[in-house]
Amino acid sequence: MTNAKKSQSLKDTFPVVGMSCAACASSVESILLKTEGVQSASVHFASQSVLVEYAEGTEPSQLQTALQKVGYDLIIDEEDPFEAQKESQLKEYQKLKKRTIAAALLTTPIFILGMLFSDWETGRWISLFLSLPVLFVFGRHFYVNAWKQARNGTTNMDTLVAISTSIAFIFSVFNTVFPSFWYAQNLQAHVYYEAATAIITFVSFGKLLEEKAKSNTSSAIKKLMRLQPKTLKALVDGIEQEIPISSVKKGYTILVHPGECIAVDGIVLSGNSFVDESTITGEALAVSKFEGEKVFAGTINQKGSFQFIAEKVGNETVLAQIIKVVHQAQNSKAPVQKLVDKIASVFVPVVLVLSVLTFLIWLFSGVENALTHALLSSVAVLVIACPCALGLATPTAIMVGIGKGAENNILIKDAESLELGHKVNAVVFDKTGTITEGKTTVTDLNWLQTEKTEFYSSILLSLESKSEHPLASAMVNKLLETGVSPHSLPHFESLTGKGIKGFTSDEKLFLAGNERLLNEYSLQIPTSAQFKIDQWKSEAKTVVYFFNEEEVLAILALSDQIKASSQKAIERLRKEGMEVYMLTGDNHQTAEALAKNVSLTDFKADMLPQDKANFIKDLQDRGKIVAMVGDGINDSQALALADVSIAMGKGSDIAMEVASITLLTSDLESVPKALKLSGLTVKGIRQNLFWAFVYNIIGIPIAAGILYPFNGFLLSPMIAGAAMALSSVSVVSNSLRLKTIQL
Repeated sequence: MTNAKKSQSLKDTFPVVGMSCAACASSVESILLKTEGVQSASVHFASQSVLVEYAEGTEPSQLQTALQKVGYDLIIDEEDPFEAQKESQLKEYQKLKKRTIAAALLTTPIFILGMLFSDWETGRWISLFLSLPVLFVFGRHFYVNAWKQARNGTTNMDTLVAISTSIAFIFSVFNTVFPSFWYAQNLQAHVYYEAATAIITFVSFGKLLEEKAKSNTSSAIKKLMRLQPKTLKALVDGIEQEIPISSVKKGYTILVHPGECIAVDGIVLSGNSFVDESTITGEALAVSKFEGEKVFAGTINQKGSFQFIAEKVGNETVLAQIIKVVHQAQNSKAPVQKLVDKIASVFVPVVLVLSVLTFLIWLFSGVENALTHALLSSVAVLVIACPCALGLATPTAIMVGIGKGAENNILIKDAESLELGHKVNAVVFDKTGTITEGKTTVTDLNWLQTEKTEFYSSILLSLESKSEHPLASAMVNKLLETGVSPHSLPHFESLTGKGIKGFTSDEKLFLAGNERLLNEYSLQIPTSAQFKIDQWKSEAKTVVYFFNEEEVLAILALSDQIKASSQKAIERLRKEGMEVYMLTGDNHQTAEALAKNVSLTDFKADMLPQDKANFIKDLQDRGKIVAMVGDGINDSQALALADVSIAMGKGSDIAMEVASITLLTSDLESVPKALKLSGLTVKGIRQNLFWAFVYNIIGIPIAAGILYPFNGFLLSPMIAGAAMALSSVSVVSNSLRLKTIQL
């Protein structure tokens, strides 16, 4: 490792091609760390990428060459390297699928011949020729990868597959061509083509499952970047021009028209409008913008127009910071390493040593036919220790777990979330769109003037139909449900920050707006109505007044409704011993009222995206395993940093891309179900590993001949192959049990 100073180093994230397991990820990391100029390397297996810090003067091509020597690759020259990686993975998946299917088709007749017609001489020759393409065409990559690992002084699952299948095949070829060698010693010339080809087929199937998961690599970063437009309209020498966003500098005057996306952060100079800031705050209600107000990149302007001065551009914008944090979190080191690969890193070399020891012990044992026993026993050790069951232990449990989740509207994206979910002891909920419906509706409409309500309804409908305020559409929908039609209002005026007013053809004035507008006309509200208003405010509802110059005609309450399942889900999580929190960008009064309604005591208000992320970090610093549940782009930082991230399926695409679990329903009771499913799946994986190894723990000593001195029993490689197959059946059967368990 170089001694170059950190201040002179560069940091880049590169897509990696060719990793098939967490052991491969460790190998990539170690190779890069040995490369001259590299100061640090962190491989993230889930996203198939590596974050490398290297000295100035070190070229990415040097890193690429180092990995290519051992069978991996970096994508460094493409315009969009992660898109190129996705295409490469899709192609690899299609190739692997064809190889697996072809291997299975040829293995089936070999297996039938080996099990039912083992003494048929012609059948052995048929199996020999059918085995050649299975091993050396469709399974060629196992041998190539094993050789590359050996050249680098390392081993992985490919090593054991390559050695066990090679020995079984070579041994079988010898017995097919020279059966008389064994007949002369009064022994049977067994062949094991079915064991060799079954190993290739089963392990290829396990890799196919893994490759399918990898082919769905997250494109969250790309989608976040799409929120920022490529061009914008700016005043250049007093003339409106459309310029590339890359040309914008601080101090530029930017123009924003109705419906346009704001490109950079800044402060409003003139004009006013409502801006949908759900990408930043997560709140469904658009925010009014006047002179001096801040606007943010990635937010959407609504009906008004305004000008603002660019204050933060490029990587300084709030949106860019969100992208940066999400990117770093996705490429950080996973807190839990793959259990199977940890075991395999020790298991493979141990089995190889045991096989060699078995051969040597028998060879020098002095017993009759020592060479024969040495060959048979060493091959039996390798065959019975075949990693078929080990390779299937995790993917089959995960596959069934994912299927079980889908049945319950829970979409699980990776195994890491399943490994961690059962350990969660703190659950953090976003408010809007998660605990609540995320859609403002009229909850109450109270007419204070009981006469001519139909006429007044038509007037109110006309007013709100012309309004640009985000609440207007909710009131319009409510009034349309009553079947009224809008009344003609020739004169209409929007009162910024207060409400709206309009005149009928006979010059009668009608207004709708907030309390500030009402106070300007000094109208009295009946005591009974005031009681309702106070109650609505205590429930954090927004109150709208409809009145004329003489009296208040109606009062309306609007709010974002709490989901019916929210309180039950929160209570279930707390009963299971978890701490439950709510975070929101809304004000303290609204947050407190909502928290009370769902029996929550722990909540934080006025939270920006970085505040939510910091809250997650604080919990983790206290030793908590944190699950974050959110639905908006503003939640993506916190979701990416959480140990287990859960997105609502009706939320933003970005939240769903970042999250490791997506709920395909708005029912929050799916959250405790998802965490329970995690526990059941991990339990299944551990049971599978037990079944995968119990045969080895018992079978390897027997295969080595430990019983021979006592009763003369020597395990045939054929029986070893059957035991290997039985362990695979046990693993698959145990995984399938999960389907019958209720969440």
